[in-house]
Amino acid sequence: MNFYALSTRIAGLFLFFAILSCQKEQETLPEPEKIADVSAQVQGTLTWYLVTVANPTADQQDAYNRITAAMNAAVAMYNAQTPYCSGTLRVEYNTSVATADGNVNGTIRFGSNRTYMTQCTAQHEIAHTQGVGTTTRWSQLVVSGKFTGAYTLAMLRTFPEDGPNATLSADGHSFWPYGLNYNSEWTTLNGQRNAILVGEMQRDGV
Repeated sequence: MNFYALSTRIAGLFLFFAILSCQKEQETLPEPEKIADVSAQVQGTLTWYLVTVANPTADQQDAYNRITAAMNAAVAMYNAQTPYCSGTLRVEYNTSVATADGNVNGTIRFGSNRTYMTQCTAQHEIAHTQGVGTTTRWSQLVVSGKFTGAYTLAMLRTFPEDGPNATLSADGHSFWPYGLNYNSEWTTLNGQRNAILVGEMQRDGV
């Protein structure tokens, strides 16, 4: 075999082993992590139903429509933001109610004032069904006008606008900020944080 042929064969062997080595390296590389589509994940398990009459008046039907829109949006917000809130809520239109109210037994009542048939009010009342202002544990965790639940405070302090020293004010009925106690407090961000914090309150035993 002449020198040229030998050189060509050696070069070919080097190329073969180089390609083989490259393939092995590629095979051992970890696959890129798959990014989960968080928006497609249903986290919470809150559901609700509306108590209606068989033949509603025009007033009742209008109220049913408004309440349905408000509750659908509120429950969707909760379920998208926290896995810790649960239950099947019984919702009714009751003209004897001045505004709206929520009970830890899972009942929410809307009065005839259309001002309160909003997502903001619906989320506020959902919080009551989850124990905000309606359980003994809530009363235990409110100390000197501040909510002291560790999970809730840890979450609050991750919000950039609040920071590591933030506190959550509370009384026998509500909390603030993010309690959605008035329609004027409503923004989508505040709605999200309301749901997140109420979820953390569940972890605190409320």
